Amino acid sequence: MAANFWTSSHCKQLLDPEDVEQVPAADRERGITPEEFRLVKIHMSFHIWRLAQQVKVRQRVIATAVTYFRRVYTRKSMSEYDPRLVAPTCLYLASKVEESTVQARLLVFYIKKMCGSDDKYRFEIKDILEMEMKLLEALDYYLVVFHPYRPLLQLLQDAGITDLTQFAWGLVNDTYKMDLILIYPPYMIALACIYIASALKDKDTTSWFEGLRVDMNIVKNISMEILDFYDTYKIDPQRGLPDDKISPVLNKLPAKS
Repeated sequence: MAANFWTSSHCKQLLDPEDVEQVPAADRERGITPEEFRLVKIHMSFHIWRLAQQVKVRQRVIATAVTYFRRVYTRKSMSEYDPRLVAPTCLYLASKVEESTVQARLLVFYIKKMCGSDDKYRFEIKDILEMEMKLLEALDYYLVVFHPYRPLLQLLQDAGITDLTQFAWGLVNDTYKMDLILIYPPYMIALACIYIASALKDKDTTSWFEGLRVDMNIVKNISMEILDFYDTYKIDPQRGLPDDKISPVLNKLPAKS
């Protein structure tokens, strides 16, 4: 599995943090700050998750969709590619790639059900299909995504702490509210989640980590990023960011671009 990752397009596309966090010029011109850029990505990650719950797809599909969403905005602006349309289209594309296909009409139905009378979310099937082609080009047709879930399970078993599986799995889920998947190898994200879980649950894994011969500075840095995220963003796990925090940012973007 590791060898496959190192030769994959995912590995070749890993980016430096500053490249991921850079706000595209077109968005800066509309007054989008780095913090607001980050808020939109967090908000739309929740939107993908909520929509995925409605159409009932596996967690892996959600994770792949969020990864696509975040990759797109390392190359395109939100002013050019409306995140309100990109989000469901990423879910549509990911469902096909992960062999759990969801029909576009079903996504359109649930978007309208979730977003009510908000015209900025009122899309039709043709909008999703057209955006799908744009996303494929934006992603350079590189659709392979490796996730931390498989290495997490393997590492927990190796460490003999499978009782932390549910807690560590939840931490991995939360990393998709951040850009970590675009920056670090999946197994390092998994290790960071195990590091946090073992510390919070009073499991002594020091000798086990030492035996892995991994760069613990990177593991600790990822862990701190995750913990800082929790401290910085007090997010409702069901609803995401409050409307009064995200609406002013989205209002800076053109609708249906």
